[in-house]
Amino acid sequence: MTTHISRQLASESRRKFLRTGSALVVTFSIGGIGEAAAQAAPPKTVAADQVDGFLAIDAKGNVTVYSGKVDLGTGVRTALTQIAAEELSVPLARVTVIQGDTLLTPDQGITFASLSIQVGGMQIRQAAATARDALLGQAATTLGVAKDTLTISKGTVTPKSGGKSVSYAQLVGGRDFQLKLDPKAPLKDPKDYTIVGQPIARLDIPDKVTGRFTYMHDFKVKGMIHARVIRPRAMKATLQAWNDFDCRKIPGYIGAIRKGNYLAVLGRSEWAAIKASKAVETTWSDWQGLPDKAALWEWLRKVKINKDEELQKIGNSAETMKTPHAKIVSASYNFAIHTHGSIGPSCAVAEYKDGKLTCWSASQQTHLLRKQIANMLGMPPGDVRCIYIDGSGCYGRNGHEDAAADAALLAKETGLPVRVQWMRQDEHGWDPKGPPTLYDYRAAIGDKGIVLAWESEVFAPDRPKDIAVTLLPAELAGLPREDPHPGNIHQSLAIPYTIPNIKATAHWLAETPFRPSWIRTPGRMQNTFANESFVDELAAAVGMDPLDFRLRNLNDPRGVELLQRLAKLANWPSRTGRVQAGDVVKGRGVSYVNYELVRTYVGVVADVEVDKKTGKVAVKKFYVAHDCGQIINPDGLKNQIEGNVVQTTSRTLLEELQFDRAKVTSVDWKTYPILKFPDVPDVAIDLIDRPAEKPWGAGEPTAAVVPSAIANAIFDATGARLRSVPFTPEKVLAALPKA
Repeated sequence: MTTHISRQLASESRRKFLRTGSALVVTFSIGGIGEAAAQAAPPKTVAADQVDGFLAIDAKGNVTVYSGKVDLGTGVRTALTQIAAEELSVPLARVTVIQGDTLLTPDQGITFASLSIQVGGMQIRQAAATARDALLGQAATTLGVAKDTLTISKGTVTPKSGGKSVSYAQLVGGRDFQLKLDPKAPLKDPKDYTIVGQPIARLDIPDKVTGRFTYMHDFKVKGMIHARVIRPRAMKATLQAWNDFDCRKIPGYIGAIRKGNYLAVLGRSEWAAIKASKAVETTWSDWQGLPDKAALWEWLRKVKINKDEELQKIGNSAETMKTPHAKIVSASYNFAIHTHGSIGPSCAVAEYKDGKLTCWSASQQTHLLRKQIANMLGMPPGDVRCIYIDGSGCYGRNGHEDAAADAALLAKETGLPVRVQWMRQDEHGWDPKGPPTLYDYRAAIGDKGIVLAWESEVFAPDRPKDIAVTLLPAELAGLPREDPHPGNIHQSLAIPYTIPNIKATAHWLAETPFRPSWIRTPGRMQNTFANESFVDELAAAVGMDPLDFRLRNLNDPRGVELLQRLAKLANWPSRTGRVQAGDVVKGRGVSYVNYELVRTYVGVVADVEVDKKTGKVAVKKFYVAHDCGQIINPDGLKNQIEGNVVQTTSRTLLEELQFDRAKVTSVDWKTYPILKFPDVPDVAIDLIDRPAEKPWGAGEPTAAVVPSAIANAIFDATGARLRSVPFTPEKVLAALPKA
């Protein structure tokens, strides 16, 4: 080997993994594997600027990819496999992806913000390109030919003219690369792609469908006990007394752990822990510090503002608003508090042994979770290892991290492996929430129907410098904690349209009713709902078709192309001043976003039916034009778009956190209803593939435009403006007389 690729052996932990290969993931449900994993080499920092941080090739030529980004049900595992297989020119079946293990994978940041492929995938692509270039160089030396005369197929390097070949396994199998990522390493030409861009079937689906897949909820460690956390009677009540006398009659009951206001019961079986959680007696203080839900928006306007921040400033909107004879249009919008409501409640397992803690979790942020748990328990981060195992999905920071902290705290207290499974009321009642958001808009329209000025204001929770989120056990037990974070609520308030005078302002609030956190499309969904609803109001004010209005004010060729293709896909006719008779009326609404003004373009048309007698809105179909640059897997991309539409239709029509002055009251699926299968809309999609461009994210952007498209379709059908999410029948009936 040359100095480019070292013969030195990989670290002990990597060699252990390479010997077992993908079996480490497949056999997680067998207790011995988890125990062995916990006793591997002590956690270290995996270099994110080294090829070895991302790739390994074993003695058989099989490739292991190490990803700090994790698959939350989005198909990322399959897409990352495609990226690595393509760039290395190896068969897809010879690539295994390991995700979110802080001992084995680099810290690529939290899996959020639609950055898994755009950032994480491109780091892996560059690592693979660096490795391939080095392997070509070594093969040229080995074969005694010029590097540019070689070609690679199925992990074997061969002269283009034929002759002797050499495999990756022969060149580097089982050894470290010891290469820094080369940002200039040549990438494969997209015209030569055979794997990227193909609709490869999701690699995880067969085992999930047949029940062979190991979810976090299935994972076991030898000697594991079970725990249930006893929740306060109010959000910030204090624990005054407790008694587990009746629990001691339960077979398998072990005991209870109390730290401050934190109380958990332990059992040798899950059922014993559940029964104990119902039998334990507790006395809590009274607390009624939540706002009156009926006056939530008035409360939000009175909250102390930490600071104001201009998010977009063009021209002078204040002066333009004074233009003589200008028509001033104004509106206010609000977006309800949402819970994640994962279908499977959060779960985690932790083991504390020989001064080291290992935690298995479905967290989307295992590297950050490692630091948070270490901070909470007063341990060095190097003594904590977090391992990702697929959960029930989250699309945001739900209860996974809190359940992991529960398990970690209890494992350290007991010295035993502990499994914590939240109940439905835990998940709905105690996970962090998407915060309430409130908007005010104004615009000035000139004599010729030209929009002269646009002003928008958002009232939202302030953003601390650190993106960390409070771990709930720390909050209750009086342990060290980090500040909460509401997500990137500020992004996408700025608009993509060429109005000459624009001012977008955020009022960062000092308080929010519940622990705020990111939930799918944080801020961008709420902001785009308000932006695109107000765009429609302006189109109506100037008497223009809403799609034509957007095109007239859009100076972005890529955005224009997208909207034109959307119009063709949806067979969009001009829509101005329509009046319909009858109890059930139909409408169409359009919405558009250039995500954060810098990446993925999405345009949608929603078809709705509104029953004017009952107020019920039925979303019948969505048309989606989508441009995220280079498409890695068109089938996976369609899955993401459809999931965005279905989940956000649910959030738009039905979902709203219910609470009284003390606690969350919507703690089940009856009190927090979600969309059911009969009400799922049909989805038609036009994917705009740009193979020569870099790929952008697709996990969030489509969700951003769904609420406004539905609102605009309701207006088209009824003439009534719905400015408050969710669009419940009561709100529709209240708006109809004002149409």
